[in-house]
Amino acid sequence: MAKIERNLRGNFDEVLSAIEHKIMNGSISASFEEGSDYQHGEVRCAVRVFERYSWIGSSRVSLNLNLIGVGQNLFLSAISSGGSQAVFFKINTFGENAFLSSIMDIVNIYEAPYEFTPPLASEGSE
Repeated sequence: MAKIERNLRGNFDEVLSAIEHKIMNGSISASFEEGSDYQHGEVRCAVRVFERYSWIGSSRVSLNLNLIGVGQNLFLSAISSGGSQAVFFKINTFGENAFLSSIMDIVNIYEAPYEFTPPLASEGSE
């Protein structure tokens, strides 16, 4: 398993679209598996799950993206998994790392030099 978490700055829809486009056009075997979108007030959350074939591991790997945003302040958590053929422990994680690294140029464009913490809902609000 490989993971990145980054604070980003930009338009929520633009960043999400750029990442989705990069993944889907980065590999002929890439597929969009499922997604979910949620909004509460100004807080937005998008969850995306992708898969692709890993030639190195001769198996499929998945990439789970979570993008949270309030205005231009965004937080991205991306986790890749799969790719190993071992039964009890992972022998290779090359496919996972490669899948995750495929979005790093987009992440680097939007990376913010600060830490973003989404606001908590006040007591009694839904």
